[in-house]
Amino acid sequence: MINQTKGKLPSLPFVKIKDDILGKDYSLSVAFVDEKTSKKINTTYRNKNKPTNILSFPLHKNEGELVLCNAVIRREAKSFEKTFSQFLGFLVIHGMLHLKGMKHSARMEKAEQAYDKKYFGGDRHRIPNDKSRSGRIYFGRKKS
Repeated sequence: MINQTKGKLPSLPFVKIKDDILGKDYSLSVAFVDEKTSKKINTTYRNKNKPTNILSFPLHKNEGELVLCNAVIRREAKSFEKTFSQFLGFLVIHGMLHLKGMKHSARMEKAEQAYDKKYFGGDRHRIPNDKSRSGRIYFGRKKS
């Protein structure tokens, strides 16, 4: 089950992505909040006094919540040369992988790329990692 807030949302396959990454029995709530609320939640749970694009909260074994901030996503999408929908899709995948237990790593990046390609035909080159990933920016990995 997936609960989405009312309002204008791009036509993204949230349920298919959720079922693929987390399983059909996983109950996922998706909430969209304003910047003030995002900042408050980010400060409370991550001790970072700023709004953020997405937060993932595992609640129980088969239950979690994604909290997204449209204003931050719109702003960041432009700087990453992505549309709102493209960046939102990436963030939803990213958040679900965190709910699955993944931490920022090459393994997580590989999974993000695979799901992005599967659901969005995805060229995620030029989507930089956030500062929680040590500020690294990927424009596609070079093979060594």
